[in-house]
Amino acid sequence: MSLGALRPSSLVDQATQRLRDQITSGEWPVGTRLPGETTLARTLGVGRSTVREAVRALAGAGLVQARQGAGVFVVAAEPEEDWPAKLRRAAVVHVYEVRMLIEVQAARLAAERRTESDIALLRGALAGRRTAAAESDAAFVDADIALHAAVVAAAHNPVLTDLFAEFVPALRQGLVDLVDLLGLRDGDCNPGDDTHAALVRAVEQGDAELACRTLQDELDRTLALLRRTTAAGA
Repeated sequence: MSLGALRPSSLVDQATQRLRDQITSGEWPVGTRLPGETTLARTLGVGRSTVREAVRALAGAGLVQARQGAGVFVVAAEPEEDWPAKLRRAAVVHVYEVRMLIEVQAARLAAERRTESDIALLRGALAGRRTAAAESDAAFVDADIALHAAVVAAAHNPVLTDLFAEFVPALRQGLVDLVDLLGLRDGDCNPGDDTHAALVRAVEQGDAELACRTLQDELDRTLALLRRTTAAGA
C-alpha cells in the first residue's frame, strides 16, 4: 500500500487513517518502527505537526507506542475497542448498575446546584413523561430518560453529563425491552410517576439526601426487575 500525498481537508484525520491502514493491513506489523516524522510528513505531503497529531491518535487507539530514544513502534494490529462499542456489547444489567452510580451522585449535586432554569426544565421533563404515558413504550422510555437526563444536567458537571449520554443508547433498548417483556405499563401506563415527582420536588427544594434516596429506591426497583428478567432468560 503506497502512502501517497493527502488532500488538504481534514489532514489529521486523513493522516491517521492512512497510517492506521498501513498497520491493520499488515504492511507495518507489530514490532515495526514507524518512519520518522520528517519522512512521514514528506511522504504524506503534510506538516510535521499533522503527523505528530496522527501518531498521537494512533497511540490513543493502542496501535503504537513511543519509546524514548528509540522511536515509535507498532504494538497492536487492531485498535482497542472504543467505549461506545463496549457499552453496546455490555449486559444491560451491568450498564444499569453503573448508571445508578452516576445518577445518584448527580441527583445530590443537582439538589445543591440547581438553578431556576434547571427547575423549569425538570418540571417540563416530568410533564413530558406524563404526556408520553399515553404513547408507545418507546416514547415513554424516551421521556423517562429525558427526565433523568435533566436531573444529571442540573448537577452542572460536564463529565457526569457526558458519561450519562454515553450510557443512553445501551440503556434505552434494555428498558424498552423490559417494559414490553414484563408488561410494566399494562395496569398503569405511567409507572413510577409518584417517585419521579418526588425526585423533582427534592431537587427543587435543595434536599440532597432526599433526592439521592428517592432516586436510589426507584433505580433499585428497576434493577431488581432487570436481574430477575436476565436470570429467567438465562
